[in-house]
Amino acid sequence: MSARTVDLAVEARWMLTAREHDGLLEHHTLIVHEGRIGEILPTPLARSRYAPLATLVRPAHLLMPGLVHARACFDPRAYDPAPSGPLLGAGEATLLGIAQLLRSGVTTFAHVGGEPRSVAQVALEQGVRLCLGLPVPAAAGGTPGGAGLSAALELHDAYRGHPGIVTRFALPDTSTLEDAFLARLATVSVEIDAGVLAPVHATRHEIVVSLRRHGERPLARLDRHGLLSPAFAAAHLTHLTAQDLELAQRHDIAVTLCPQAAALGGEGEPPLATLAAAGLRLSLGRDGALGARHPALWGDLEWLVLHAPALFTPQRALAIATREAARALALEELGTLAPGCWADLACFACEGPEALAGSDPLETLLLGGARGVANDVWVAGRQLICEGAFTRLDWPRLAARLRAARPQATAAAAAAADGGPP
Repeated sequence: MSARTVDLAVEARWMLTAREHDGLLEHHTLIVHEGRIGEILPTPLARSRYAPLATLVRPAHLLMPGLVHARACFDPRAYDPAPSGPLLGAGEATLLGIAQLLRSGVTTFAHVGGEPRSVAQVALEQGVRLCLGLPVPAAAGGTPGGAGLSAALELHDAYRGHPGIVTRFALPDTSTLEDAFLARLATVSVEIDAGVLAPVHATRHEIVVSLRRHGERPLARLDRHGLLSPAFAAAHLTHLTAQDLELAQRHDIAVTLCPQAAALGGEGEPPLATLAAAGLRLSLGRDGALGARHPALWGDLEWLVLHAPALFTPQRALAIATREAARALALEELGTLAPGCWADLACFACEGPEALAGSDPLETLLLGGARGVANDVWVAGRQLICEGAFTRLDWPRLAARLRAARPQATAAAAAAADGGPP
């Protein structure tokens, strides 16, 4: 039998499929054809069965699904916190954020901040997948204007059926939203089949305000309006009662953990043991603007493993950031290495001193000093990072822009400290 021609073969020392009940594979090859995974098999067998147009040999590397960042935000102020205002435009801030995500092995992200059209445009240009949060801003008094919902629906229609973008409504603190709007949103989200992303029970203040204004805790109120469903992804759930948890389980909502964001905000640790035992679909997100401070998910992954080692082994933590995160966003063809799934891949070198000092490449990846920098990244079989270099994103041009802006930011900060303009 003649060897079958395919687009790509990636030979890896280790391979994490992120499929349930799969262990870590060694010396296997992943076959990619027409953007999807064709087969995973031992490397000697792959060499005899396939004739790839391109073969990449990664002899000391771990190949795994691309990470799914379930809650991100691009804000120019996170990069240029100058008193006179951000020096980067929305497009440049998004491009820098996407560069950070790709370098950390993220191939899909959910955006819940401003400038959604700009974010969508840049994501498409750079070839990454996007779960686009449709912002529904609250007007004065907590009543969203009709124009806000209309704009969200227009954006949804613009990307309906797009292979690289899905849309979800992105809500602010729900205690600021009136009952009439929540009821309307529940109807619309079902009509257009768009899920909802929202911070829920993130702070004690949110719960107090909801009880004072509406007489109910946030989850109970969302349930009364028919918003809780498998298409609802709640960020945080830091403060839970038994009744809250029962509602989350009954409606099979997804939960986006933001452990470091909660800790930095002074809200304490999320109830990891409770949420893990409840069987809810978990994912990870930052819930804050990406920037120089903790830009990637690796800090949260490490946090899970170190704070709850009995619950989260390295393999379980990585499954939350891949397979389970994809399920939480209803992206069923992503998050695992399996035949027929999209070839969204990340490859990490495990050959430094940290790797040689340990025997488990997953522990090396999560806890080693060189974690979180991808050697290669693919989305739908298109390579966006090759041996650490961007293949599509014009990093030299963006870096030059950042270097040019940095002296301005430094001067502005110095002038502010002196009490005068730069």
